[in-house]
Amino acid sequence: MALVGRRDGRNFGYGRQLSYAGPQALKDMFSGGHYGTVKAHSDRWQAFVRWCRSDDGPGLKDARQIDRQILSDYAAHLRHLVERGDLSIATAQNRLSSVNRTMAALRGDQYVKVPRPSKTLEMQRTTIRMTVPQGQDREHVMRIVDALREQYPRAAAILQLARATGMRLREAILADFSRLKREAEQLGKINIQDGTKGGRSGASAPRWICMNNDIHEALRYAGQVSPTDSRNLLAPNESYLDFEQRVVRPARETLHAHSLKGFHELRAAFACERYEQITQHLAPINGGKCSLLDPYLDREARAQISYELGHGRIDVVSAYIGGRS
Repeated sequence: MALVGRRDGRNFGYGRQLSYAGPQALKDMFSGGHYGTVKAHSDRWQAFVRWCRSDDGPGLKDARQIDRQILSDYAAHLRHLVERGDLSIATAQNRLSSVNRTMAALRGDQYVKVPRPSKTLEMQRTTIRMTVPQGQDREHVMRIVDALREQYPRAAAILQLARATGMRLREAILADFSRLKREAEQLGKINIQDGTKGGRSGASAPRWICMNNDIHEALRYAGQVSPTDSRNLLAPNESYLDFEQRVVRPARETLHAHSLKGFHELRAAFACERYEQITQHLAPINGGKCSLLDPYLDREARAQISYELGHGRIDVVSAYIGGRS
């Protein structure tokens, strides 16, 4: 879509809404192509917009008001989330990089940007996990599920799905339970396709997970708490943003009270469990030595886990289960 007005107009001519303007400018920048890249940048831009509208943000509604100081304040906000355990360093850096790209698309120049996201955050991302994942103890996870069920049953469903299948937060929220139930009954496995990152969905990027009792129970409960006339965890008249603010955000307080940093930790717990099931050895982060004893088996396990988590590169798995010895 082309500019809806002059570039010196509100949001540099891309409409009245900050949340709308960014994705439209990105589509222009990429000439309507590179769908996965545009979607990834747009999703991260929305996180920036939510911060702008929050009590901690500047409260602005026009991209023309965004300056280097505001981007510096946003970097400080992201740094706080990383230190609190709510965000990975990699995710924080990606969010800053996407804000840079989107601002360039809106402005038509690179005058307002974060010069070096990693330096601005004063952190270096690591691709190898150095701490044991929380949430590996299923009884611990179920205690948190029980604590959530009365007030935030849909958050409890997310917790179960993430631990049982390795789903990301967005994937658990947008999962089509009708389809997953049908696949489970007919095929004995489910294909995680909804809410995936970078356009990795459809026949070009299958992601099949074999069924077990924990997945059966997670799907059963999620289907039970799914709103009427909905295939997923969102009500028909509810936006993803509303769900994040009204359900996910307050649920995080319960997670923290029960010593769980965030939903993403459960993906790492799932990965460690799958590594042990595949190799019959503990995951490296838990003290396993499979990479020394059988390097081929270690690599095969990492490739399978990479596939099940929806990643395209095997080396990413080290961020979940630890590196090779």
